[in-house]
Amino acid sequence: MSEKFTLYGFNNLTKSLSFNIYDVCYAKSQREQKDYIAYIDQQYNSERLTKLLVDVTEMIGASVLNISSQDYEPQGSSVTILIADESKVPMGDTTIAMGDAAIAPGDAAMPMGDTVLAHLDKSHITVHTYPEYHPDTYLATFRVDIDVATCGEITPLSTLDYLIGSFDSDIITMDYRVRGFTRDVAGQKLFMDHRMTSIQDFIDVATLRRYDAVDINVYEANLFHTKMLIKEIDLQNYLFNSDVYELAPKLRLEIMGNLRREMIEIFSGRNIYSREQ
Repeated sequence: MSEKFTLYGFNNLTKSLSFNIYDVCYAKSQREQKDYIAYIDQQYNSERLTKLLVDVTEMIGASVLNISSQDYEPQGSSVTILIADESKVPMGDTTIAMGDAAIAPGDAAMPMGDTVLAHLDKSHITVHTYPEYHPDTYLATFRVDIDVATCGEITPLSTLDYLIGSFDSDIITMDYRVRGFTRDVAGQKLFMDHRMTSIQDFIDVATLRRYDAVDINVYEANLFHTKMLIKEIDLQNYLFNSDVYELAPKLRLEIMGNLRREMIEIFSGRNIYSREQ
């Protein structure tokens, strides 16, 4: 945030980021599909996901207040972290900065004591995993949903490169929205406290080169949506417990086509290709 505003009271803008990734894998036999799900469940269990969310919390300059985690049967995990942006408020300053708020000595909001840690409302980070497969398609998918909601000055957009790099992401969908309003010292309402045109502006250029990306933004509502589809498919990376050189060329092409169709349908959010009954 390069431009700073002097606010009246408390910056209560809520910034919400929804980050969803899909990983697709080819596993022909039912046994391979179940082994893939077990592998994903182990790789992305609640312990590892907790570490990931704690890292995200530190990256946005917040502190962890509480952690709740759970692994599920037959598969899947969830982690929820309650976080807070903490502003140390030393006494004796002519003007005290609490988040983005300016407090002068004698104000009713003036903190008492030597130091006050101000928890900036209720912010949280959650993650849920959804491994799944269908025995008729030979395809298994792994979906991760991460939601970050912050209040005050902090924003989760700076964590996007880290989140994308933490998973094997074939399809990525992201939604970012700023809700509510705050006021400057003159009483003027501010519905946005940072400049923004696209979520893509916060993603590394090298990462964007690997994906086809589409934006759907509603600027009047401070609502931003970006979805991304991987461009190149290296078949070996999509085979579970199989070697690409063990497959006949015709089968390789068939698998590549099935993978690409699956990704396009997930990316589009609808069934595009008719399947033979």
